[in-house]
Amino acid sequence: MRTDSLFYKIFQTLPGTLFELLGDNTQLAQNYTFKAIELKELAKRTDGVFLPKGDGDPIYFVEVQFQKDEDLYYRLMQEVFVYLGQNRWRHGWQAVVFWAKRSLDTGIPRCYDAEVQTGYLHSLYLDETPETSDSIGLGLVRLVVEPQANVQHRVRQLERCARALPVAQQRNAIELVEQALVYKFPERPWRELEAMFGLTEWKQTRFYREVKAEGHQEGHQEGHQEGHQEGRIAEAQILVMRLLKKRFPEKTEEINNVVQGLSLSNLEGLTDIIFELNSWEDLLSWLSQVDQ
Repeated sequence: MRTDSLFYKIFQTLPGTLFELLGDNTQLAQNYTFKAIELKELAKRTDGVFLPKGDGDPIYFVEVQFQKDEDLYYRLMQEVFVYLGQNRWRHGWQAVVFWAKRSLDTGIPRCYDAEVQTGYLHSLYLDETPETSDSIGLGLVRLVVEPQANVQHRVRQLERCARALPVAQQRNAIELVEQALVYKFPERPWRELEAMFGLTEWKQTRFYREVKAEGHQEGHQEGHQEGHQEGRIAEAQILVMRLLKKRFPEKTEEINNVVQGLSLSNLEGLTDIIFELNSWEDLLSWLSQVDQ
């Protein structure tokens, strides 16, 4: 279940979105934790699982797919049954596949007819999600698959939804909108998106300023102990790790390994391009071209 990092962030930040998409009560999200899980038998780590906090509630396995994949259902169901057996699961479960559009879905294999008929396995299509003017979760989903001509209207609607949230939640919601735009227009630089949609440049967001301030404070403290140059490197490492974990929340373990060993100049250079990266592979490509 290689859930795209954007949808991982949406489900992690707005877990009620899953239940909105399923047509259920969003309050159910209070009973769940969205996280990655380890499948020991398959020697892999997967994400996209809503784990119930208490006994009796079903577990949800979530897959988001933006390209054709004839093996997806086989792979998904293998992972589901490995997890259920590995953890001796005794309660209900559901597996949900969100395709970007119906034409990508090659169809659920007949061998899973029983799971479909009993409601254990679902397929839904993001471009067919209900039109809404007051749900930021569904609005974000619609934004990703929205025709370009409608994007500006959708962004304005999402901004209104975000401003209506409690102050503590507004920043995360606005950042999700920004990340969705970067995802949708991967070839366009951020300054162009800013001009198109009237958004604040990402370096001016509260998130970036707060992370940089925290990194500076922690690095400054370490600098007193390790010396000026080492302190600057420590400060830059903290900042880069925080930004990368925000950009790629499912890659926490890999990020720690990536940052260690980078020179100060490369750490500073990385802060300038983090939100211009379209994927984890882009980051690895950038790293392969720099002299660490």
